[in-house]
Amino acid sequence: MYSVNKTPNSVLQEISNKIRAIRKTYKYSQEELAKRSGVSLGSLKRFESTGKISLESLLRLMHVFGRLEEFDNILLPQKDMSEIEKLFSDDL
Repeated sequence: MYSVNKTPNSVLQEISNKIRAIRKTYKYSQEELAKRSGVSLGSLKRFESTGKISLESLLRLMHVFGRLEEFDNILLPQKDMSEIEKLFSDDL
């Protein structure tokens, strides 16, 4: 199935690719990152190949890289757009 929009699987794979690139930038082997993060080596290998990982393990990996705060900006409350939408409606 092809889509212009992202899919859950494509996002998982993007995150996995980014974590792998960060790991390589730090020159960590998979074994070293597993030890530093407390994530099992098997889970890390599966993540890098399939993108599948628990949220807790992903957070542990991000913590090792000092990038845990990047999660602060996800799932923020949406702004109420109703007032702005009224400006463009024909119901004036």
